[in-house]
Amino acid sequence: MKRLPPGISVVVPVYESEESLEALVDRTSAVLDSIGLPWEMILVDDRSTDRSWAIVLELAAADGRIRGYRLARNSGQHNALLCGIRASSYDTTVTLDDDLQNPPEEIPRLLEKLGTGLDVVYGSPAVERHGFLRDLASRLTKMTLQQSLGVKTARNVSAFRVFRTGLREAFTSHSGPYVSIDVLLTWGTRSFGSVEVRHEPRALGRSHYTVGKLVTHAFNMITGFSTIPLEVASLMGFLFMFFGICVLAFVIGRYLIEGGSVPGFPFLASIISIFSGVQLFSLGVIGEYIARMHFRLMGIPGYTVAEEACPGKGEQE
Repeated sequence: MKRLPPGISVVVPVYESEESLEALVDRTSAVLDSIGLPWEMILVDDRSTDRSWAIVLELAAADGRIRGYRLARNSGQHNALLCGIRASSYDTTVTLDDDLQNPPEEIPRLLEKLGTGLDVVYGSPAVERHGFLRDLASRLTKMTLQQSLGVKTARNVSAFRVFRTGLREAFTSHSGPYVSIDVLLTWGTRSFGSVEVRHEPRALGRSHYTVGKLVTHAFNMITGFSTIPLEVASLMGFLFMFFGICVLAFVIGRYLIEGGSVPGFPFLASIISIFSGVQLFSLGVIGEYIARMHFRLMGIPGYTVAEEACPGKGEQE
């Protein structure tokens, strides 16, 4: 494992954030300067359609500690994070969103908790301020993560996290379009912790992480990194097989006792519909896994970097 110099790498996935980006960098820079360690900020533009990339270029030109990467296509928040994490130069990595709902001023608290011997520390919001449906979808995603990984701290996951950069060695070979940074981190450690932090209302712009995207992410996470859906399909198959045996026993028992069969087409149609539904559900789950294996075998990259703005990279190396 390559030994990294002590310092802090802050990775920020950027998407349609021209209104908040400069304020985010100013506040984060002030916090990092006060810590007294070498630092860098890595801004990964997930193919924004506004002036976000132009602002990243301006910020990188003004301060050599700020580096920018622009993806060739919109690849999603976690792929953008993965790009930044792989580019990190220092031994500690901090990730946070670009909307200033995660206050940069809370970074020292996460670093302090990390210093107690943990490998990953999440900034868990005391009160989430996304709206009812978004908060509900977020909680469902965390429950999914906990069931998938068996890690108790999964209930406290958030986009605001700090971890030891060396953990990325556990997923250097990972490729494919489906990524969950939180799952990948569990490949390198089980030493997780959390700190309760402020979560501020969004003052600028609007969120692009909708309820639908959160649900899709949870689905991709549980089918891409666990076998729980296959286990559920197997359990349903067993239960309905048992149900079918009970129905058969009832039909045979009634015939032997009363000398007649169960009358009526609706009963037969209902039984057939139930069994057909379970079969189609199970085939659908298996199909999802086959599709993911197909995309892995195709070697489709999760992201491709189209442009870089790294004026200070040579100096760090």
